[in-house]
Parts: sequence; C-alpha cells; structure tokens
Amino acid sequence: MGSQSKPQRQKKEINGCKAFRNSPPIEASLPPDSAPTFLFSDGLQLHGAYVLLRYIGRVSSLSNFYGKNAIESSQIDEWLDYAPELSLGSAFESACRYVDEYLEKRTFLVGHSLSIADIAIWSGLAGTGKRWESLRKSKKYQNLVRWFNSILAEYSDALNEVTATYVSKKGLGKPVAAKLKDQPVSVNQFKNLNSDTSEKGKAGNGSSPEVDLPDAEFGMVRLRFAPEPSGYLHIGHSKAALLNQYFAERYHGQITVRFDDTNPAKESNEFVDNLLKDIETLGIKYEQITYTSDYFPELMEMAENLISQGKAYVDDTPREQMQKERMDGIESKCRNNSVEENMKLWKEMIAGSERGLQCCIRGKLDMQDPNKSLRDPVYYRCNPIPHHRIGSKYKVYPTYDFACPFVDAIEGITHALRSSEYHDRNAQYHRIQEDMGLRKVRIYEFSRLNLVYTLLSKRKLLWFVQNGKVDGWDDPRFPTVQGIVRRGLKIEALIQFIVEQGASKNLNLMEWDKLWNINKKIIDPVCPRHTAVIAERVLFTLSDGPEKPVVRIIPRHKKYEGAGEKATTFTNRIWIDHADAESISVDEEVTLMDWGNAIVKAIERDQDGNITQLTGVLHLEGSVKTTKLKLTWLPETDELINLTLVEFNYLITKKKLEEGEDFIDVLNPCTKKEIAAYGDSNMRNLQRGEILQLERKGYFRCDVPYIRPSKPVVLFAIPDGRQQTCMK
Repeated sequence: MGSQSKPQRQKKEINGCKAFRNSPPIEASLPPDSAPTFLFSDGLQLHGAYVLLRYIGRVSSLSNFYGKNAIESSQIDEWLDYAPELSLGSAFESACRYVDEYLEKRTFLVGHSLSIADIAIWSGLAGTGKRWESLRKSKKYQNLVRWFNSILAEYSDALNEVTATYVSKKGLGKPVAAKLKDQPVSVNQFKNLNSDTSEKGKAGNGSSPEVDLPDAEFGMVRLRFAPEPSGYLHIGHSKAALLNQYFAERYHGQITVRFDDTNPAKESNEFVDNLLKDIETLGIKYEQITYTSDYFPELMEMAENLISQGKAYVDDTPREQMQKERMDGIESKCRNNSVEENMKLWKEMIAGSERGLQCCIRGKLDMQDPNKSLRDPVYYRCNPIPHHRIGSKYKVYPTYDFACPFVDAIEGITHALRSSEYHDRNAQYHRIQEDMGLRKVRIYEFSRLNLVYTLLSKRKLLWFVQNGKVDGWDDPRFPTVQGIVRRGLKIEALIQFIVEQGASKNLNLMEWDKLWNINKKIIDPVCPRHTAVIAERVLFTLSDGPEKPVVRIIPRHKKYEGAGEKATTFTNRIWIDHADAESISVDEEVTLMDWGNAIVKAIERDQDGNITQLTGVLHLEGSVKTTKLKLTWLPETDELINLTLVEFNYLITKKKLEEGEDFIDVLNPCTKKEIAAYGDSNMRNLQRGEILQLERKGYFRCDVPYIRPSKPVVLFAIPDGRQQTCMK
C-alpha cells in the first residue's frame, strides 16, 4: 500500500462511534503476494499486517485502541501473537474453541472497548472464508459468533469495504456479508439424523430440531467409539464416530476410544495404529484410549461369578448343533450341570486343554424367548492363538456380547451408540448387565450407512487384500477412510454427506454420486488447473507461431489467486490429443485454451488413414464464442512430464447383494485402468495428496509426485458425481 508521511485518515460516524477508517490504494509496483506494507514519503517502510495494526493503534484517535495502559497493551500483543493460529488448518477449530471460552463473559477481547486485538482476530476468522462461515451459521461457538456479529453490525460499512477491497482480491473468499452457497458443514450441524427429537431440542427461531440423547445431562455424558482392530476404518464406521463426536460436543461430554480386541485371530497392532490414524483424520476428539483386553481379569472374574450364581454354564455342544438348538428353542444337555462341573470345565478352558477347547460358556437366559439373541448366548470361547497385545497369557476370550455391556458399565459410559442392525440384541445387552449387577447403560440407535456396489464387511475386504485384488487397505477402490481420501475425497465432503442423510432409522442404500458431487463443490473453487495430453497425440504446426519459445506466467486458477501461478510456454509446434485431431476439419477455426483461436489449413494422414499432423495459422483476433472445439494443448518441448492417469471402478457389479449371495460371484473383472499421458512442466512441483483439475479431463489427486524424468507422476481420477470415470 502506498501512503503519505502520515497515512491519510478519514473519520466517520458509524452508529454514534468515531471509527478509524484507512483504505489506502494498492500500490501496483509491489508483488501481489508481498506482505502488507506502508510506504512513507520519506522512504521509511513498515511491513506485516500486525505491525501495521500496532502502528494504526498508536496513531488512532479511538480511545484505548491499543489499550489504556501497559497491561492492556501487552494483552493486545498476546492476541496479535495468537491470531496466526486461525490460519493453521489443523489448529483452526481449537483456536475457535479457545477464543469462544475466553469470550463467555466478555464483550471485547481486551478491556471494555474495541481494540486492534478484536480487529486481528475478527479478520483472521473472516479471512478463512467458507470455513468460518460454516461454523458461524452452525452456532457451534455461540460466544465467538455473538462477538463476531456484534463487531460486524457495529462497523459493517468499514469492514465490508475492507474485506471487499482486500480479502476477496487475495482469493480468501467473498466478503463476509455475502451469502455463501454449497459450503461444507461441521460435525455440530448433525441435524435430523433420527426421528428421536424432543421439544427441548427445537430451536426457538424455527430452525431444524437437534437430535437428543435420552436422559442426557449436560456435562455428564460419556460415550465410546469401539472399533474392532480387525481392519481399517471404513465409511460405514465414520457415521458412528461422527455421531459420537456430535453428542460429545453438544452435551459437553467425553468420548473414549476403546479397541474391542477380543478376537486374536483377526486383530493386529497394524490395525490399531491405522484406526487411530483414521480417527484423527475424521477429527474425532477423545479423552482416552482403552482396550477391552485391559479388563480381561475382571471379565474372567465376572464369568466365574455368574457360573457360581447359576446364571451361566459351560457347554460342549458342537457349534453347528448349538446354533440349530438355539433356533429351535431346545435347551442344551449341559444347561443344568452342577456349579462344580461347570467350574471344572471352566478351568479346562482356561488351561486351553483338549477338553477345554471343546467348550464355551453360555449365559443362562431364556431358551424360549421369541428374541433369539436371549436364547443362552455365548459368553466365552477357547482360542489358543496369541493376542496382539498380551501374547499367550490367555487361552480364553470373551465374546463382544459379553464384554461390551460389562466394559461400558465399568467405564462409566452413559450412552452406547449402536447401529440399528443390533436392535434385536439390545434386550440381550441390558439383560446381561442386569445379571452382572451393573448399572444400566442407555442405548441410542442410528441407521447404518450402506452404499451401492460396496462391501463394508471387514471379512470380505480382507479377502480382497489377501488375494491381491487390491493394493492394500488404503487402495482407492476400497470404502476405507484411507482409501476414499487417497482417491481424492475431502473429509468435509464426507461429513456433509453423512449429515444430509436425513432422519430415517431404516438401512439406507446411498449412491456414491451424491458424495462425489458434494466433494466437487468443495474442490472446484480452489484446486489449480493444469494441462495434459494423452500419449496418443498429434503434432499441430502453426506457421505463424513463435519460432522461439515464449513463456508467460498465468494463474493456476482464474478465480482463485490462492492457487498460485504457472509458466506456460507458447511455440509454433504444439501437441493435441489424437481424439481432438480426429474431430477437426480443414479450414475449421478452433480455440487453443489460454492462447486464442487458430485455423486448421491442412490435415496429413498415413496410408492407413490415421492423422499424423495438422498445420494451421493463428487467428488470435477470432471470437472464442464462435468455435465449436476448445482444445487443450502442450508445447513441443523436452520439459513435458510423463504422467500415468489412473481410473477406478467398483469392485463388484451388483448394487446390493441378496441374502446368502456370494460376493465372489459378482466380482468386477475390470476395476483399474492406467492411461499414459504428458503434462505441463509445472506439474513437477505437485506434492503427494495435492488435488488438481486437468482441463477437459476432470479432477485428479497426485498419488506419486515427480521424482525423475523416467518415473511418471501418478494421478488418480476423482469422480465428479455425474459420470463413471472408469470404463464399463
């Protein structure tokens, strides 16, 4: 910014307050990405937003704008030092939470009037654009929103002028007052997930009612997210994790992450590590990590107590026969064994003896109950396989149905969130707690998330990994969190997708297209644009094009300066896609994107009729609106980057498997396609995980960045929600 020796000030009455307004012109000679700068007529300079704020605070006529004493000035300095936290993506929400709590009983950040601390934090929030607007509308941080809105209302003219002049020009989003559409939502906007709503959950302003937990007390809610470490977290688990997060935030409660590690045959430390990674990716905030295996001694003691009380018994009935007897309501021959006989067999089980391996412990509930889950369920089984955490210490392990109600009660869980597929086992859960003499834990049901052409069974997903049908649990064809993120899905899109499911508790079969369409709306406004030409290409010679290469710097995204710039080389020999060349006629005028129009004068073909070369002339004064073909192109240089474009398809060919249908019978024979291509030289700077758009080819995520010329950059195609990106 340029200014006089003393920056011009303009005083204006706004709502009865004299506000300092300073909107100097932007100095065109400075680089667009340079730090905010005051240039004084005597040659002195001040650099940096917060340095300038301090200067303005000192020269402003506003009372206490930089504090009324040394203490307040130092407090303001602390806030200016803290303000950059808002620009750190990973720390944004924690920063919002911190400021929200600080403002609980305050009108301003420092003292009793507006200061440059308020300006710094306010502009930090406004500068994040859609992210803050999403939180602001959700009223997640009510104190922060109240403070933000009050400043905006009091100084709206000046603030809107500043944000419209500077913020939007820096690609940080629209001015604060503008309406934002298609913005991602935060977890706290989890509205209408179920029909269990009450009057107390309804907002007074007519907004959608919030979802209530039955008998929930503010500050006393304890929840648990309890994945089994037998695979990676998938999209179906995400709903449970995010719903736990929602309730914990709403009721100021706590979440325990508990690994349900009761089956050593399926579990491993690899799965534990990656589940924690996935939980972090989803942004789940938890108080502690526990393991069901932490409670093995107490669980064994409880099993013995139930045997002693005649509430459980040891059964050596073969598994298939036991299943049939449960279905038919037939009591086991072992049901009325004496306590002494049961204890004797229990010790055989603990020892892992040949006799013990034939036995299990069953609860003595009700073999005639219409709800078959109450027909003497299994509590303990023998398993000689070493446990991934505790080795070979135990030969017996509790079932999920036995361990879960016990550990939930012991850990002080108030509400256990379970998908509706467990509905018939809810009575069993509470009956087991009753027999154990433990307090009752409330169960909250939610609908399970199912998607078309998608397997969510970890057993079936493991089959694909073990048989080499995919490259691992993070394969982009997998519905795991790591898989869909690697394919290019933003977590904000996943959250919004789950939020928008609606109130039904029925099992929903959702379309992937909706999820990818939400994702497109998030990535399109900000992802950079690049150019690629398929390896099967045709040379287009422009007789009046530049004989020597000319390099121009252009934006990577025409509407978002934050995407940066790229260098584009213009030459008289360029490459175009063979498919484009096939659709061109002699004397046709075409548009070369980011250059202008050209007229094709000749088309050369080989003896088989295949196009080998085009020649033409530039017609830069021609109108882009009149041409039918808009062509992507690359210069004929040695700087082009080798690319491999990878497209994916569903792993199975059927939308939904029927009961008893084997997924192996509907495997998709063609789930991955690789296409060789060339990319513009700027793509050697792509980072792994970066999302971009290839003009006229779609959205891609960089999976393998540039290493050396002989090793291609690997780009994964991202579906856009409108069409299948892979071959049929």
